[in-house]
Amino acid sequence: MRFLATLLFLALLVFGVWSFQAAESFGAWLPPHVSSFGPDIDALFKLILWMVTFFFILTEVVLIYCVWRFSKKDPSKAHFTHGSHKLEMLWTAVPAGLLLVIAFAQMGAWANIRFPSAFPDGEPVAVAWASQFDWRFQYPGADGVLGTMDDFESAHDFVVPAGEPVKFILRSRDVIHSFSVPQFRLKQDAMPGMAIPVWFQVDEDRPGDYELICMELCGWGHYKMAGKVRALPRAEYDAWVADQQAQFMSNGIEE
Repeated sequence: MRFLATLLFLALLVFGVWSFQAAESFGAWLPPHVSSFGPDIDALFKLILWMVTFFFILTEVVLIYCVWRFSKKDPSKAHFTHGSHKLEMLWTAVPAGLLLVIAFAQMGAWANIRFPSAFPDGEPVAVAWASQFDWRFQYPGADGVLGTMDDFESAHDFVVPAGEPVKFILRSRDVIHSFSVPQFRLKQDAMPGMAIPVWFQVDEDRPGDYELICMELCGWGHYKMAGKVRALPRAEYDAWVADQQAQFMSNGIEE
């Protein structure tokens, strides 16, 4: 009975590890990336996944061995060790070493995404406003300057050009929110009182609509705080901006 239970446990362990590694080929893993961040972020994700998988298997094998080897073999009272400097140093050094490996591995991605030198030149294309429980996007008007009287606003839809770096400012009107587009491999918290610069670039050959969600629990209506990022070819984007500016002017906002 014990032998069968051990085999079943091992089978479940092998199946669990295999399913994680095979999920991508079955389309049950991360959505395909469509931005310049994708390769770097996915490589880091897989590195950490393999590290976690290795140590998960190692600890489970040790656990199974201990259960099998020392189960009901010796009725004498167990001897407990209270404190070991060598073990303390070992289980401090090993996690620290793993964190250093991850830290060095992510430096390139961090430099390409978050360093000031990585941000595109020019003014932001919009200000993304997060509030309970929707997204609003403020664009510059005909004067090309954000924060003036002719700015126009888009509700829920963040329209951007595909194939070009897009820089915007992320802000919150109330609590902490998080701007996240899974297919861009992008997630950035929006903090009250802070203007946070963010950028991304959608692949030129992947225009389309992409789900925008809030990834920070922000209140009772968090579940419905969704929008979309519409990546358009440059000509269509310019036409959309011109149309929005014309609608704003025709509403009599500006004399």
